[in-house]
Amino acid sequence: MGSQKVWIFIYSFLYLFFIALFLHLVYLYIISHTLSLNHQKIRLKKHPDFPLRFSYDGTFKILQVADMHYGNGLMSRCRDVLEAEFEKCSDINTTLFLRRLIEVEKPDFVAFTGDNIFGTSSTDAAESLFEAFRPVLESGIPWAAVLGNHDQESTMTREELMSFLSLMDYSLSQTFPSVETTTTTDSANNHSMMMDIDGYGNYNLRVLGAPGSPFANSSVFNLYFLDSGDRATVNGIRTYGWIKESQLNWLRGVSNRFKAQKQVDAASNTQPTALVFFHIPIPEIRQGPIKEIVGTYSEYVACSSVNSGVLKTLTSLEDVKAVFVGHDHTNDFCGKLDGLWFCYGGGSGYHGYGKAGWPRRARVILAELGKGDNAWTVVERIKTWKRLDDEKLSKIDEQVLWYSH
Repeated sequence: MGSQKVWIFIYSFLYLFFIALFLHLVYLYIISHTLSLNHQKIRLKKHPDFPLRFSYDGTFKILQVADMHYGNGLMSRCRDVLEAEFEKCSDINTTLFLRRLIEVEKPDFVAFTGDNIFGTSSTDAAESLFEAFRPVLESGIPWAAVLGNHDQESTMTREELMSFLSLMDYSLSQTFPSVETTTTTDSANNHSMMMDIDGYGNYNLRVLGAPGSPFANSSVFNLYFLDSGDRATVNGIRTYGWIKESQLNWLRGVSNRFKAQKQVDAASNTQPTALVFFHIPIPEIRQGPIKEIVGTYSEYVACSSVNSGVLKTLTSLEDVKAVFVGHDHTNDFCGKLDGLWFCYGGGSGYHGYGKAGWPRRARVILAELGKGDNAWTVVERIKTWKRLDDEKLSKIDEQVLWYSH
């Protein structure tokens, strides 16, 4: 009897063992593969070297890319190119241009100022975004973007687009401002303030001083990004979007906080320094007068019928030295409004409109630190120029936008 119980125990144990082994093998070779994404391991976002900072040579270079208007790759033909160029021209030309820009200029940061994809030509917004940003993703260079008026015309809302952009490799884009840029210390109020700001893609990025300098751990340069919207209806008339008062209030708060916390070189009476990036130009650019124009002003300025006081706000902020926009592809000029520089990026995308025989282009911005007795100090000069998508990647219209002396 005792021997029979032992055998029953052994049989039961082996039965349960083989059941467990069978279930394990089923999970290992069938269920786990079904649950995986394309039979691949889930990959986390690749983060850039952070924080942003000036190089050892005292410079920080930004590549501004405006209006890529990426569609469906080879399927999206070029617009407004020479007849001899048309047959083999597509979105791929935009990709090749961006890759050349990165290779030649070797920027520290890339700023995309909207209409990154052409929504009506993009059957899958996510896929188009991956292809549009592929050169910068492969470069490992930190980058950030705002939205234009065409990005959301595909399969994603503006909020979904910004969230997606923020999750892409090496991206510093943000859907909402970070908590550190608000002006209160209460977390609940911070959250409320962030959610109450109009638009998606209002944020600032700080750039630290050069390594080994007294400002190595201090913000010496601010990059403000604003969502200028897409389309709106005012008094029954369709118009473009505009930057709202809630966004300007946030910008004033960030600028004032930055100024209050900034370590200032008392000897040179240095003021905080910042640039602003958004897509749709403000009405004052159309109304003028614009002074000291450098570049091409060939296109009627397409802007909102609503003047929300953006120019007044920006000129009141001591740190803002220049503003960079897109939207009007065949305008690539810099000009002054009330003493503040406004610069177009120039259209970079081949699926967006342009002018036949007028090369696509992009803008480069170079910030340079001043040199103290033994080390780099704070921003002393801001320069800009453009690169053309021609055989030599021609450099044109180099100019100084701001000089501290």
